Amino acid sequence: MRSKGQSAIAWILMGMVLLGLGGFGVRNFSGGVVGTIGSVGDTTIGTSDYLRAVRAEIQNFRAQTGQNISIEQAKAIGAPQAAQARLFAAAALEDEARQIGLSVGDAAVLRQLTGIRAFQGQNGSFDKARYDDALRREGLSAPAFEQELRMDEARDILQRAVIGGAAAPATLRERTAGWLLEKRDLSWTELTAAQLKSPVAMPDEGTLVAWHKANAQRFTTPEIRKITYAWLTPEMLAPGVTLDEQALRDLYQQRIAEYQQPERRMVERLVFESQAAAEAAKARLDAGQASFEQLAAERGLQLSDIDLGEVTQAQLGTAGAAVFALGQPGVVGPLPTEFGPALMSMNAILEPVNIPFEQARTELRAEAAADRARRQIEEQAPQFTDLIAGGATLEDLPKDTPMKLGSIDYSADTPEQGIAAYPAFREQAQSVTDKDFPQVHPLDDGGIFVLRLDQVVPPALIPFDQVRERVAKDWMAEETRRQLKAAAEEEALRLGPAADMAQPAAAQNPAPQAGAAAGQGPGAEAAPAAPAPAVSLTAVKAVERDTGIEGVPAAVTAAAFRLKKPGETIAVEAEGRVFLIRLDGVTRADLASADAQPVLEGVGKRLTDSVQGDLMESYVRAVQADHGIRIDTAAIDASNKRIQ
Repeated sequence: MRSKGQSAIAWILMGMVLLGLGGFGVRNFSGGVVGTIGSVGDTTIGTSDYLRAVRAEIQNFRAQTGQNISIEQAKAIGAPQAAQARLFAAAALEDEARQIGLSVGDAAVLRQLTGIRAFQGQNGSFDKARYDDALRREGLSAPAFEQELRMDEARDILQRAVIGGAAAPATLRERTAGWLLEKRDLSWTELTAAQLKSPVAMPDEGTLVAWHKANAQRFTTPEIRKITYAWLTPEMLAPGVTLDEQALRDLYQQRIAEYQQPERRMVERLVFESQAAAEAAKARLDAGQASFEQLAAERGLQLSDIDLGEVTQAQLGTAGAAVFALGQPGVVGPLPTEFGPALMSMNAILEPVNIPFEQARTELRAEAAADRARRQIEEQAPQFTDLIAGGATLEDLPKDTPMKLGSIDYSADTPEQGIAAYPAFREQAQSVTDKDFPQVHPLDDGGIFVLRLDQVVPPALIPFDQVRERVAKDWMAEETRRQLKAAAEEEALRLGPAADMAQPAAAQNPAPQAGAAAGQGPGAEAAPAAPAPAVSLTAVKAVERDTGIEGVPAAVTAAAFRLKKPGETIAVEAEGRVFLIRLDGVTRADLASADAQPVLEGVGKRLTDSVQGDLMESYVRAVQADHGIRIDTAAIDASNKRIQ
């Protein structure tokens, strides 16, 4: 449902989706909003909650991927459906908590409220003014929000009661980690046309004609949609926008925090329950017995959970002087913080920023002009719509508006440049019909466009005479690949009997042995003697499953890790290339080693999260079935139209 320490406000106010078990997030629905999209038992889900949840899904996707997706794209990837799943799951838990009388006291609510970073001032303490301002922007009252926090805590207690004792079996954890950490000694080669017994001969004309016909899809033009369009972007208008000097100086002052910044540090803070525990952790760190990341993992945290981001010395409070005294990345502490003794990992030094207005003027002018141009386009768009409704053609628009006319032969192969670089245009170009009435559509950068489908040219097989060279090249490549694959399979069969030979003791008993051969590690399986191959193989020791062999496609390494016995040899085709690869030895994972511990812990956490997620999802579904669930599809459809 959520990771420890997160609360509903981080989702509601900061636009972040609460991640965790079963893909659900926690949210309270007692705010008294008008309009609902459904309910679980007596707990209703307001339309405003739904719209906030969808926006949070979109913002979270943008944060994770760095892609600034449009509302249409967000709907296509299922953001509304994900928000609905979260809300109905949280409503089920809230209704169950209310029915069984589960709640928390005022002290727990106060602890939640004062711990929310969005409500903290520069000194890290609760700021009532920030709190009031944040609630005002979201249209929430303090009593309603504090009731949300109360139910958030109650749901957290309910969640821990349901999944607290669930964990992945140790055997599953160890087998999975062993599978991940297993290493193999391999020998491989790539077969090329030069290694064939005889060169591939050019076929006769009849063979090429037959190949052209049999592989028509390779020599067929895509559907071409001939489109006329008119468009206008801020970039087109920006050069003509007039801006006075004072407006630019005012903009500079509004964004002074970007141009004038004190020295900062990238810091992670790991808090401990006592001074003694923090000192013991620092001693292990100094002795090289654990890394900072491992110390965090031991407390059930990832580095992202304790990352403070870019901070100034003042923002670190009493710990600031020690952190800023570091001349290079390192760990200091224990240091006193408002949350208890902590180790502080300083990862980067960010020099002060001091960009004067004169230096920033060009950038400010470009941004301000683009912003002014976007507003002009937004203001003029209704006029363009009226012109089209009044009978103006696309060819008329450039005469009466700043819009520019263009045409494009659009297909699936059209490069993403010009207007075709915009997802909104590509979407409309693929779906427009000759019966559609032209209308104004928005572009991601604030521009607009109108398009008209003039003609659809259906896919067509390109005549053989026009693509004869392509057909010949394609046939030669395919025939070469076929002959190489046959040669590789023949060589693999020649070496194949080695896989059936009696295996040495190491292969029969995969447990770690004290007398393992040098260079093979504990539990290594050695290959028996094999016939010398007709091609030269390159030996590679201790190949890891996830890193593979440099220059060799991952599919080839994956195939080698499916081999059972040392000496087995297979031919593998990948990415249009042909490889011969042989298993020489297997080194079982030493799960008792220090290097294996982080993997064991990570695998255990992921598997436990999966088990707990499945358990929580089953519980939520049972609660929904028991309490009754109502979904108002009409209200959801109406709300979806309001998503912006």
